[in-house]
Amino acid sequence: MNRIEKLIAELCPEGVEWKKLGEITIWDKKFNNISKDLQKNVISFKHVLAEKLKSFESVNGDIMLLSTGQFIAFTTYELAKEYINEGEVITLPSGGTANIKYYKGKFVDSGNLLAISADTKKYNLKFIWHYLKNINSYIQSFYRGSGVQHPDMRQILNIPIPLPPLPIQEEIVKILDTFTELEAELEAELEAELEARRKQYEYYRNTLLTPVEHNGRWYLNGKEVEWKKLGEVCKVITGGEPPKNSIKGNIPTSIYKYPIFGNGIDVYGYSDTYEIDKDAVTISSIGANTGKIYFRNAFFTPIIRLKVLIPIEENLLSKYIYYYLSSINISSKKSSVPNMNSNDAKKITIPIPPLSEQERIVAILDKFDALVNDISQGLPAEIEARRKQYEYYRNKLLTFKKKNEI
Repeated sequence: MNRIEKLIAELCPEGVEWKKLGEITIWDKKFNNISKDLQKNVISFKHVLAEKLKSFESVNGDIMLLSTGQFIAFTTYELAKEYINEGEVITLPSGGTANIKYYKGKFVDSGNLLAISADTKKYNLKFIWHYLKNINSYIQSFYRGSGVQHPDMRQILNIPIPLPPLPIQEEIVKILDTFTELEAELEAELEAELEARRKQYEYYRNTLLTPVEHNGRWYLNGKEVEWKKLGEVCKVITGGEPPKNSIKGNIPTSIYKYPIFGNGIDVYGYSDTYEIDKDAVTISSIGANTGKIYFRNAFFTPIIRLKVLIPIEENLLSKYIYYYLSSINISSKKSSVPNMNSNDAKKITIPIPPLSEQERIVAILDKFDALVNDISQGLPAEIEARRKQYEYYRNKLLTFKKKNEI
């Protein structure tokens, strides 16, 4: 019998009391159509607009900026003194999605509905938050509206919350906090491992692909190279509009099975035909992604904002071009919108070693690339597995029998 089970057996062997959320919390707004037993009191907090909240951000700050979304930042007393709140709160976005947060300390809020415990000697606010997070999808079902959705607080304040004795609430909070900390540590370790592998990969790529000059000749890993412009050794194609017979999204079908690539790493969609029937290199050619290099396997269609490089010489590998271009900085035209036209791409020069050396370089870098990608794919999988484990124990810890329940 673990500590939680012992406490339950000792303090509430016949089950626990359940109360409505509105009975155990005090909110900073008086809601419409709420009975007095659910909102006896209202507490006051200061709020600012989202734009103002972000303007307070400071790298030297230690006061939390509480947004409704994923924005996480801090501010200083000097920047936000007249808007600073202090306390232990749970937050519920007044619009958008049910991104429920918990915070204790000094903070500046924007766009949230805030609540405190109605009685800290009976109701541990962090326990309440953990329980609400466990039923987050249920709370989300009470967000309604055709545009920006807003919470139906009458429904939300009526949500029943299990209330074991305070020592049990505190013990559950301690366990779940430990799980959260372990998850964060694991994520940091995996990210560090991935970053180390990326740096190792970049080191070997740059070492293998940096030519040196000797007596007027250029060499790559001891092999003499010839410098050529891409326009001399490649066919350069500009992407057009998506094919008429195509679908958007990242899932192919038995008919629409040939990928369509746009100005980014993700697939734009799929078509029942293809334009490029050879392995090729694509360069993003307009906007913030200008100069981004990707290798694409044969049988695909490029669309707008892409330049496609296809070798026209038998002794030149597409994969070698990809690795070399990835190792250098491909600059864009100086204008309000970064861009690169076909002539810009054709003027880029690359060193071309013998085919055997290209094959050796590609084989080595393929191994490093696979290792980095394996870790990249394994990282979210490992994190997701740990989250599922956390959710399993959270659900188990927060499942209680009601008093007099048979």
